[in-house]
Amino acid sequence: MKAFILLLFAACALTAHAQLTRQVVPEPCMEPFYHGVASGDPLHDRVIIWTRVTPPGQSQAPVIVSWKVATDSAMSDIVQSGSLITTTARDYTVKVDVTGLSADTWYYYEFYSGGARSIQGRTRTAPLPTEIKDSLRFAVISCANLEAGFFNSYGSLAARKDFDAVLCLGDYIYEYETGGYSPNPTADRHFEPTHEIVSLEDYRMRYSIYKLDPDLRRLHQIAPWFCIWDDHESANDSWEGGAENHTPNEGDWTVRVNGAKQAYFEWLPIRDNETEGLYEIYRTVPFGKLVDLILLDTRLQGRSEQVSVTSTQINNPVRTILGSTQYNWLLNQLASSQATYKMLAQQVMMSPLTVFGVAVNMDQWDGYPVERQQLLNHVLSENIANFVVLTGDIHTSWATEIPSNGNTAGVEFVTPSVTSPGMDLGNGVGSTLILAANPHIKWVDLTQKGYMIVDINTNRIQSDWYFVQTIDTQNPAHVWAKSFYSNQGTNHLISTATVATGRQDLVSAVPQLCPRTVAEEGPHAGLAESEVVVMGLYPNPVQTTLNIQFSNYLAGDLEMHITDEKGALVWKEAFHCQEGSWIKQVDIAGFASGKYVLTIASKSGVIRKGFIK
Repeated sequence: MKAFILLLFAACALTAHAQLTRQVVPEPCMEPFYHGVASGDPLHDRVIIWTRVTPPGQSQAPVIVSWKVATDSAMSDIVQSGSLITTTARDYTVKVDVTGLSADTWYYYEFYSGGARSIQGRTRTAPLPTEIKDSLRFAVISCANLEAGFFNSYGSLAARKDFDAVLCLGDYIYEYETGGYSPNPTADRHFEPTHEIVSLEDYRMRYSIYKLDPDLRRLHQIAPWFCIWDDHESANDSWEGGAENHTPNEGDWTVRVNGAKQAYFEWLPIRDNETEGLYEIYRTVPFGKLVDLILLDTRLQGRSEQVSVTSTQINNPVRTILGSTQYNWLLNQLASSQATYKMLAQQVMMSPLTVFGVAVNMDQWDGYPVERQQLLNHVLSENIANFVVLTGDIHTSWATEIPSNGNTAGVEFVTPSVTSPGMDLGNGVGSTLILAANPHIKWVDLTQKGYMIVDINTNRIQSDWYFVQTIDTQNPAHVWAKSFYSNQGTNHLISTATVATGRQDLVSAVPQLCPRTVAEEGPHAGLAESEVVVMGLYPNPVQTTLNIQFSNYLAGDLEMHITDEKGALVWKEAFHCQEGSWIKQVDIAGFASGKYVLTIASKSGVIRKGFIK
């Protein structure tokens, strides 16, 4: 049955049922930087800036990319600039750690290659660690399944612009095959590749499709992000040695997870962790003396395999959700922090959740009760005040006080999903049951999609929940849902109908949706050769199956053919292709080793790409 379903979504199917929606086709004006720009991991003197180049022509050769950072949107006050080379080895992504910047400052940046410029990005550095910053705001998001609906939470946040940075708490992408998890037929959005992603090339192609979404691209463009992965960036319910959604016929887990990690670090604006090790995401970022932002990995760094709620191993003290190295690091970060608020950004719910005395979800901290209690004992015994936990993962909204042996160790705010389904039991039955069984939980919503705005000052920390009105169509309209705050030093939540408001200095010039046009350089917009854009050939070099990732701006007839280095025709296919973004698979197992050229002809022109067998 699954094989039959996948056939319905083969590249360029003849029916409208199978076509991707127009919203995930690249913007012509952005050539060759179709995936936009992004920034992330700001410190007081540096920030990561990111883009991806879609190479022109047949060549798979290295591409030179230049970049500039300025204090103004006209790019007249350049403070840093440089050039670098990107290659197929990193899928033509570009990531620069720009240093020598001023603290607590808005910056604008652009990339340049082959006479073209990227769209402009806006980013902001953190305050000096010694500064007493009395107001900070973070947008908090999680769980964006492209097939489940439109990313209206991203569109809403991009429109409001009233935050210092975005915290993405995991599930930036989903690994499933087309139709494999909560597809939304009204939204009619589909994954590429259509199969479950397991290889490095698969993960790269999935990120590529995600970053063509206009709302995701726009939110990256206007603000810096802090990113941590959860399970779906690798596979559902993953742990250090495997995952629920990984089977023996999908290959070696270590190979799969290493490919997933590599693609994550290639495609997201995350700083390489030279202190903790290759592809480690746990780190601390000081935001003045107000907040130490402590980002964790509760998923892959050292997590023991999940067990059932009836398992005799549930209280085994060797079981861990953090791993010993990260756990000891966290204790040290908490004990040494001089910030007013110690704020953990992490993946799975820390507060206990039981119904009729039984834990509901063993994938969260409830499945690792010994380590959780040891952590909370440390918080209380070391008098670590203002312990705050920000959480994603469960597609629902929560405000909780974190209990520990009759005391309250801190507070936890859980953000809803961007699109992934909640736990609707109808008529509020689920929420009523949860609140009755868990007095430390002060509020829960099990159905709505949206985000949190977390606002911190020296007197209190407050979370405001906002819900989007729909995910079935592209519509950024949102409504305020609920607000809770905790006064400094109390660890107790108070409901309020007064939402927090942003500082005036959060308002600055916002970049345009297309690249700036400069007269002396000339505009670089539109389709260079045809209405087809080839995003990449995966893998390259290739042994058996060539994946052609491309976008078609207009429905029409296409012809693809492959010639060898002598010009002899070795493969040809003609078909009608709907508008959208696609992956065409070609079996080249019988090709001789050597160089080949793929040619795609449409009614408006011809494009060519080279690859190696």
